Amino acid sequence: MDKLILFHGTPDKIVVPTYGKGEEKHDYGQGFYLTESIDLAKEWAVCRPNEENGWVHKYQLDTDGLKILDFQDKGVLAWLAELMKHRDAADSKRYRMLAKKFIEKYGVDTKEYDVIRGWRANASYFYIAKEFVRDNIDMDILEELLSLGSLGIQYCIKSELAYSKLHELEDDLMAVQYAEFNEKYNQRDITARQKMRELVDSDANHVTNVFSTLFKE
Repeated sequence: MDKLILFHGTPDKIVVPTYGKGEEKHDYGQGFYLTESIDLAKEWAVCRPNEENGWVHKYQLDTDGLKILDFQDKGVLAWLAELMKHRDAADSKRYRMLAKKFIEKYGVDTKEYDVIRGWRANASYFYIAKEFVRDNIDMDILEELLSLGSLGIQYCIKSELAYSKLHELEDDLMAVQYAEFNEKYNQRDITARQKMRELVDSDANHVTNVFSTLFKE
């Protein structure tokens, strides 16, 4: 896995990945986000409701010498803790208190890593996080819920070293038609949420091993 081919979907024809840029309130904080799936990149390029066409930029990442944190190895609780560091799933006092405890118990120190790999928390995945902190989802079905969406794995370029090893293959820039791929994005989201709700409402969700019980001694 020395060299990875990754894609970045965006409304912008010109993109310059820059260390220190990017929104802090993204899944893994500030960084440059990509995926190995060209189809997902196309959908993400036109996921906004503005009817504008988008672009997919193709990159090569030389992973030699990079420390990569993979949340699929760390597990779903570590992933949720990382989300809670950067994105609020609820605005209640109870949530803020429990989220702090949850991060302390399950959070991973990501500072030493150059790249983070893990699930992408779009609207469907964030539905899971919200329902989990409201004690509506049993831990036993969390992993299965995440797999239902088929919503993709993303990479986040974090360190200056990682940025220096990321190079755009400019000849492979692709235009994305809004009409085709926005519809695919929305349909994927609708289907995923439907499957998730069916599992949450099923007998498999015992609602006993839930968020607030994780802190009981």
